[in-house]
Amino acid sequence: MLESGGYLVDSNVLLDIVTEDSNWFTWSSSALADAARRSPLFINPLIYSEVSTRFRDIDALDRLLPPRVLRRATLPYPAGFLAGKAFEAYRRRGGQRRSPLPDFYIGAHAVVSGLTLLTRDARRYATYFPTIRLRTP
Repeated sequence: MLESGGYLVDSNVLLDIVTEDSNWFTWSSSALADAARRSPLFINPLIYSEVSTRFRDIDALDRLLPPRVLRRATLPYPAGFLAGKAFEAYRRRGGQRRSPLPDFYIGAHAVVSGLTLLTRDARRYATYFPTIRLRTP
């Protein structure tokens, strides 16, 4: 399903809130609340996985990420293709990783699905996805 409209919420924003990060909590919680007032919020399995590392059990994670607030979106196959192309560009620029990073899939998902990515890590996304819509500090 292509969502087309809304915000894909990056794990760094959610983790800032969960951990009450001293540098980013205020921005992340405010930006998330503002985005929720404007449009639907989405996460995908990669974001869910990254946030899960802070929880002992799935029930606690699901209480933090309730599906009625953060809709579960599947990763579209065209996003996998775009993530692969972004990864190729990363490798050409000297990147050392041997397999695509989750950020490539997350950025590609936002682009392919017409979502704005709510993140505080704009540099990689803007570099490898020039058409991505970002909400950043």
